Amino acid sequence: MEICLVGGAVRDQLLGLAVKDRDWVVVGATPEELIAQGYRPVGRDFPVFLHPQNAEEYALARTERKSGKGYLGFECYAAPDVTLEEDLARRDLTINAMAQRANGELVDPYGGQADLAARCLRHVSPAFAEDPLRVLRVARFASRFAPLGFQVAEETLALMQEISLSGELRHLTPERVWQEWERSLASRHCWVFLQVLEAALALEDLLPELLPLPLTQIQTGLQHLGDTASAEQRFTLILFFALSKSEKLERLDALCQRLRIPNRFRDQASAFCSQARSLYQFSQLDACARLHTLKQLKLLKHPKYLSNWMSLLHACFQDVAPHLADRLDALLQALSRIDPQTFIQKGIQGQALGQALEAEQLRLCAHF
Repeated sequence: MEICLVGGAVRDQLLGLAVKDRDWVVVGATPEELIAQGYRPVGRDFPVFLHPQNAEEYALARTERKSGKGYLGFECYAAPDVTLEEDLARRDLTINAMAQRANGELVDPYGGQADLAARCLRHVSPAFAEDPLRVLRVARFASRFAPLGFQVAEETLALMQEISLSGELRHLTPERVWQEWERSLASRHCWVFLQVLEAALALEDLLPELLPLPLTQIQTGLQHLGDTASAEQRFTLILFFALSKSEKLERLDALCQRLRIPNRFRDQASAFCSQARSLYQFSQLDACARLHTLKQLKLLKHPKYLSNWMSLLHACFQDVAPHLADRLDALLQALSRIDPQTFIQKGIQGQALGQALEAEQLRLCAHF
């Protein structure tokens, strides 16, 4: 039995990046041998085990053969006679197809180290085209490593285009499409994810709601949004620029429902897309429109949201009125000081109380 570190941990070590997760491949062993040593089986489709002490994943060396449509249409063969090189051959990119033995020796049969140096995302073998999920994975790696100068190899992009034209992308589940997109949103360069999908002819099947895609606007906006932005903010900005004004909310809802996008992404994007223009022109609105905008953005109940909306506003509109954030903050503080007891002590109750409170809110909004 031989145990080797594989995949992303080896890649990131060579790049000088922090290693967050470590995966291991076990060569020359059977499931029974690992179980006897206390490893806990967790793999449903292929033999993966959790280490008894640190819960890291250990997978038996395996090969795969295409047997159906989509990324689940594979037959897996795991046995003691599968070599380390054969296991690495089934991986997507050369930079992910390296292993490190216990003595520190690098196993690199497909040129991953050279491609790291060349900043190249290149497929390991023609079998790359058998798995449609790899189109999304390559796009995600391209966005993650864009700051380091990585580019997709021309021959790999050609294979990605073949996958797109084959119709295989339609067999991906909505959850997997969103999972890869969401993971790309961790990077300021998440626009590269969309750029690569567009170049791979994949957007029509994967994200048709975003077409035609205004990549230049999205890239500029994300750069202004900065490195500390949340995934929800980046998603919101992309949707703001990508969806047409006349159908923005309808297409946003359709996209979120189709990909089963979590509510926290949908709600933020929906609120901003519907109110961004009003927030931008806030000083020009009448009191009723101002109050409506504040309510739609949930700023009366959660004034702390203001910094989030202003960050997005500045990223989407480069000429936001000076001191708008300060003036909005002052207005929200004034609104928060409205005390219902003041009106109750005057004998105002029930529906009249609600009307009196709103009248006071409108009065303050009018004097903003």
